[in-house]
Amino acid sequence: MPPMLDVSAEVRAEIGEEEATRLLAGENAPGAYDCTSCRTPGDTGQERTSTVLFVSDETAVLAFAHATCIPSQVVPVSEEQLQGAVRSITADDASGGPAAGPADAVPEAGSAEAPRQAVLGITCGLVLVEGTLRAALVVEPTGAISRPGAEADGDDFLPLMIEQGFMPQLDLAVPPPALTGWSVLLAMGQLHAVLQPGAPSGPSTAWWQAHQPLQVSDGWRNAVNRTNEVYVYAAPADSIGRQPREDLMRVALERACNRGLLVAGTMRLSGT
Repeated sequence: MPPMLDVSAEVRAEIGEEEATRLLAGENAPGAYDCTSCRTPGDTGQERTSTVLFVSDETAVLAFAHATCIPSQVVPVSEEQLQGAVRSITADDASGGPAAGPADAVPEAGSAEAPRQAVLGITCGLVLVEGTLRAALVVEPTGAISRPGAEADGDDFLPLMIEQGFMPQLDLAVPPPALTGWSVLLAMGQLHAVLQPGAPSGPSTAWWQAHQPLQVSDGWRNAVNRTNEVYVYAAPADSIGRQPREDLMRVALERACNRGLLVAGTMRLSGT
C-alpha cells in the first residue's frame, strides 16, 4: 500500500517529477517518522503526511510532518540554519528526543558600523484573545531606534514599524490585523526568523534572524499549529521588559497598549 503522502506543486518542482513519483510510490518514503512540526511520532501508512523541503543556497533536506500540523511546502532557510537543523535531528536521534530549552531569548542585531542600532529582543509567549490562547512574539529593542540617516537623537521605532505595516494596538482583547507578506519561520520545531516581504516577485527576507534556533514551549507550538498564525507585538525600549511569567507579560502589554506604545500584526506561520 503506498504511503499517504502530500507532495505540493512547489516541493515537486524542487525535487523533480522522478523523485516525487518514487516518494508517492513508497520507494523513498519512511514508514515511521518524527513530525518536524510537533516532534511527535507519525506513520505515513496510517495518516496523511506532508513533505516539507528545507532549502538553502547549497543544501536541501526533505522532512515529514503530520498533514494536520502543516501543509506540504518549501521552506527557504540559510545554510547555517539548515546545518543546525541537521545537527539537531542527529542529536535528537542520539538522545531519543529533542532537548528542552527556554521559550525566549534576545539574539543580537545590528553591527559595529551602526552603533546606534539597538539589539532587538524577541520573547515567545501565549496571550488570551477572545477566549483562546494564541501564540505571540513580543519585540522590544534594548535602546532607542533612530531613523537611518537621522542626526538628532530620538526614538523612531514606532513610526518605522507603522511604515512597515504594523498597526497601533489599541485594545489587547482584539486580534491584531493581518500583516500581508510577513511570516514567522518555525523549522524543526524551533524559531528561526521573522520574514518580511522582499522585492516585488522576489523571495521573503529576514527582518529578524536568530543566531541559533530558539526552542519554543510545547504550548506555544501547539497554539501556532492550531491556527498557523502568530500575533506579533512591538513596543519601544523599556515599555515591556523581560517578564518572567506570561501573566506579567500580559500586564506589561496592557500597560504599553494603554499608553499608546504598542503596535502589532498577525503573521502567518512559515515552515513548521
